Amino acid sequence: MSTVQRSLVLVKPDGVRRGLSGEVLRRIEAKGYTLAAVELRTATPELLAAHYAEHEGKPFYGPLVEFMLSGPVLAVVIEGERCIEGFRSLAGATDPTKAAPGTIRGDLGRDWGVAVQQNIVHGSDSEESAAREIGIWFPQLA
Repeated sequence: MSTVQRSLVLVKPDGVRRGLSGEVLRRIEAKGYTLAAVELRTATPELLAAHYAEHEGKPFYGPLVEFMLSGPVLAVVIEGERCIEGFRSLAGATDPTKAAPGTIRGDLGRDWGVAVQQNIVHGSDSEESAAREIGIWFPQLA
């Protein structure tokens, strides 16, 4: 049974600033996923409010939005067999200090002594989230 999916991947401002966008894309393609859309964007407060709606009111929400507004974001739609689960495995644990070697965060992430949102990448966590997030970042693909 085929389970081809789409997922949203974001290379966050820390990854873009450090010149890691190409390495993240290389790892996605090396894993066998297809890049369906790629765009370097400057996020807006409105876009981020929609993207992080479920976190509004939580203590980390303000700093997270502020961080995501701090520089360009590479927004990517990937496609492939079980790519949601696969990319999350490829990304590694949310905390770069705890992420396994061989993962994006384990190999490239840094412990900045700051909130964990500076962890290079975001990946959708479910098919429902992927559909919602792709609709926010790439409405033409929704």
